[in-house]
Amino acid sequence: MKNYIKMGVTKTDLFTEKQNELASVAKVFAHPARIAIIEYLLQSNTCFNGHLVEELGLAQATISQHLKELKNSGIIQGTIEGVSVSYCINSQRWAEIKLRFNLFFEEFTPPSDYDTCC
Repeated sequence: MKNYIKMGVTKTDLFTEKQNELASVAKVFAHPARIAIIEYLLQSNTCFNGHLVEELGLAQATISQHLKELKNSGIIQGTIEGVSVSYCINSQRWAEIKLRFNLFFEEFTPPSDYDTCC
């Protein structure tokens, strides 16, 4: 019998908490529908009480799925009162994510001969 190696298994314990967190947040940003939702909420700069289906032209099921992912990551917060739903950017979480990515990108310092680097 042949032995097969399972591919695609993530071993998060091999990485630091910081690396896992950054990858997790990056995964949330990795879908254009979620980016569109975030951009809409950022531009509105308030809690949104309307229907994102009308605003973004996506199916309700699609929007609901992506809102759930955004809410689970803490990027947005929302309340449900009857049939009324309000969503907005979670400003504290947004600041945390911004800081983490800024620190990550600031780790790169191009060497003086960067133009000749591979």
